[in-house]
Amino acid sequence: MHRRQRGAMRSVFWLLGLAGVAVALALLVGHNASTVTLFWPPYRFDVSFNFVLFCLIAGFVLLHAALLAVGLVRDLPERAQRWRNQQVERSVVGSVMDALAHQLAGRFVRAQSAAQHALEQLKAVSPGQWPRRDQLQVLAHLLVAESAQSLQNRERRDENLQAALDPALAKGAPDASEGALLRAVRWAVEDRDVEAARSRLAELPQGAGRRIQALRLKLRVARLGGATAEALETARLLAKHKAFSPEASRSIVRGLVLDALREAHDMAQLEAVWNGLDTSERDMPELALAAAQRGNLLVLQRGDGDSDGDEARAVAARLRSWLEPLWHGFDALTPTQQRQLVVAFEPGLSQLDSAWLARLEQQQRLSPNNAFLQYLAGQACMQRQLWGKASQLLTQASHGLSDAALMRRTWRSLARLAEERGDEAAAQTAWKRAALLD
Repeated sequence: MHRRQRGAMRSVFWLLGLAGVAVALALLVGHNASTVTLFWPPYRFDVSFNFVLFCLIAGFVLLHAALLAVGLVRDLPERAQRWRNQQVERSVVGSVMDALAHQLAGRFVRAQSAAQHALEQLKAVSPGQWPRRDQLQVLAHLLVAESAQSLQNRERRDENLQAALDPALAKGAPDASEGALLRAVRWAVEDRDVEAARSRLAELPQGAGRRIQALRLKLRVARLGGATAEALETARLLAKHKAFSPEASRSIVRGLVLDALREAHDMAQLEAVWNGLDTSERDMPELALAAAQRGNLLVLQRGDGDSDGDEARAVAARLRSWLEPLWHGFDALTPTQQRQLVVAFEPGLSQLDSAWLARLEQQQRLSPNNAFLQYLAGQACMQRQLWGKASQLLTQASHGLSDAALMRRTWRSLARLAEERGDEAAAQTAWKRAALLD
């Protein structure tokens, strides 16, 4: 609608302009009786001024038309060459688009043929002749390499990849070259070639290396190469850029942290991993429980499980500090997590101070029917030779526990308590029940 209005207004102005010119000519030549005298000895020519004026105008028009005609004739070869280049360019673009369509449709052989046809046409075009010639050539090579990768023809893939990464082409098409590098990293990951993938990642410019796609590939390479620390750092950066959904980010980070905890071979490495976690990661029950369990396993492997030395007490105190936030939300934990918390906390019962013992008893009073807390409190009382209270709590726990391992420990403890008070019959019954659970 606006274009029509602008066109109508332009026509009106043209008409007004022509009318003005007509009026000016009418005023100029309408009653002009002037003459122009031309002397060419021995002749004299008297000509009307209006006739001379019209001749001048006609001569100017004819001269202008003649110059235009000469210019058109001189430009014919250049225009013909430009037309031929346009036809070739359209053909190349069409071939590249056909190759891309075939590639997306899974017709890899046809995609190779179309891209190769585009490359053959590009050979006849000198560099710099088209504005995007280099970009078309890189894309054509990349499509051939992509199809070769799908057809498991690695030799042809590598050949076209090197052609696409030619420095001369990279200057004219930097974005396409960066895309070729990213595809090379993906192909190396698919081939499980970690060194090649890292080499290609190192070739990326600094700006391209911070893009989400590059970070995703870096995460895959790090996980493939077993570089858990690097993978964790990359996953955190991706989560910061919201490359994954919150649930997926949490799951990926949790899995990588669990791998890092499992790879710790001593308490120093375990503490380094734990200290490197964010606050939100330390608040994950799964990670705190895994760290404590790993710490207990490392202590057991060293043979310090029954030691009362300063080092053992320091290790137990560190593990309790990691588990402390879970006690504040004990009721919010799942039954599986409550069991894991009890199992992780139990090895350090011998190093519990009075404050922690009071906290444990307080938690057990808040949840008197929780079998896990009954078991843990009973074991803590048994460590301090509070036989009566320990027997009461463990007996209550034996009615509510469903976990075979904890039940077995419960009956063993009840058997020892019965032996302490000299009740051989109750001790034999408890030992029998513990044995039946094996």
